[in-house]
Amino acid sequence: MTLAAPVRDELITLGRALAFDKILSGNRDVSCMTCHLPALGTGDGKSLPVGAGGIDLGPDRSHPAGQFTLRHSPALFNLHRLRKFLWDGRVEALEVGSIRTPAGEHIASEMEAVFEFGPLSAFPLFPVTSRVEMLGTDNDLADVPDEEFTELWSRIMDRLGAIEEYRQLFEAAYAGTSFDDMSLAHATNAIGGFLASAFSFSDSPWDRFLRGDDHQLTEAQLRGARDFMTVGCTKCHQTDILDGLPGNEFHNDALVQFGPGTGDGPTGTDDFGRERVTGDPADRRRFKTPPLRNIELTAPYGHVGQFVTLRGFVEHYNNVDSTLLAYDVSQVEPLLQRTLLHNYDEILATRDTMLLPIRLEETVVDDLVEFLKALTDDAARDLSAVTPFSVPSGLPIDRAR
Repeated sequence: MTLAAPVRDELITLGRALAFDKILSGNRDVSCMTCHLPALGTGDGKSLPVGAGGIDLGPDRSHPAGQFTLRHSPALFNLHRLRKFLWDGRVEALEVGSIRTPAGEHIASEMEAVFEFGPLSAFPLFPVTSRVEMLGTDNDLADVPDEEFTELWSRIMDRLGAIEEYRQLFEAAYAGTSFDDMSLAHATNAIGGFLASAFSFSDSPWDRFLRGDDHQLTEAQLRGARDFMTVGCTKCHQTDILDGLPGNEFHNDALVQFGPGTGDGPTGTDDFGRERVTGDPADRRRFKTPPLRNIELTAPYGHVGQFVTLRGFVEHYNNVDSTLLAYDVSQVEPLLQRTLLHNYDEILATRDTMLLPIRLEETVVDDLVEFLKALTDDAARDLSAVTPFSVPSGLPIDRAR
C-alpha cells in the first residue's frame, strides 16, 4: 500500500502550500484544507461542509445564510490507491489510460501529461470551480461563467504568478519549466503529490497481522474480521482488506437524503449520484464506496454524513430496508433535519440487492466495529505536523485545535 516511488520534496512543498492557501478560493476565505482538517481526520466533523463564506471551523462552522455544500467531505487517506474520485466518480481513470472529468476537452493533452498521480492529480481542479465550495460570489473569479473552466483556471494561475515565492516554488518543483509555461494542472498535480505523501498509511494492526504478527488483533477484532468476510462486507470493500483486489465501486446502500441536493427529483433537493455521470437510470442513488482505512477517525459517515457514529453506520446494514425507514434524523444538526426527504420508496427501488440478506446480531455489530478500529494506523491519530505555519500569500491558515 505504499507509493510506487517517493514524491519529490519540492513537489510536496509546493502542494502543501497550495492545499492550505486560501488564495485558490474566489474570496480568499477558504482553502482546500478548510473542509479537510488534519486535526479532524482530514474531514471537518460535519455532515455537510460549509465552504465559501463560512465562519469558524470544524463542527462549529456555519454560514450566515445557512448554506451547505452538496455532499460530505470525504477523508483523504490513501488516495493514491483510488481510480475514481468524488462521491459520484466524475473524476476517474479510464481503462485506456486517460482521465474522465467534468471539464471534458478543457483538460488539454498538455495538462493531462502533467498528472503524475492520475486522477488524484486531476480532482483538485474542481472544488475551485464550485461556488458553494471555494469559488464564492462577488469576486474577480466568480464572474467567470460556469463551465468556462479554462478561463477560471487561468485566472487562478495569474493570482499565483503575482507572488514571487510561488513562482520559485513552481519552478523548483518542475525543474526546467518556466512558471509562465505552466497551467493549474501543475498546481493540482502538486496537491495530489502532497496528499499522496502526507496521508498514506499502511501500518495498522490489521496490516501487521497480514504481515504475520498473530498478536496484533484482539479476540473481538479477530471475530470481527471473520464476520466482515462472511456477512458480505467484502463484496464492496475488497481493497480495504487485501491488496490487489478490486473495490470501491458504486452502490445504493439505502441511505436517506438531506441537504441542498444536486438539483435532482421534483424538489431539486435529491441527489441521483452516479447516474449524473453515466446517464444510466440503473446508477440512480449509487455513490462511491469510500475506503475504510482510519475510518474511526473520520466521522460522520455517508455521502451526506448521515451517521455520526461508526456503530450507527454499521447498524444501518442490519436489514437496510428497515433501518432506512427507522432513520433517526435527530443525529444531524437542526438546519439539515428539516431538509430530510421522505422518498424512501424511490431509494429502495434501486438499492443494492446484495444488502438484503444481511442480518447482524448486536454482538456481531460490536465485533465489526472493533475490527474496523484495527484499520487505524496510530500515526494518523496526530497529523498536527502536516499543517504549515504560513503560506506564500500570507493569508491566515485554518487549523482546528
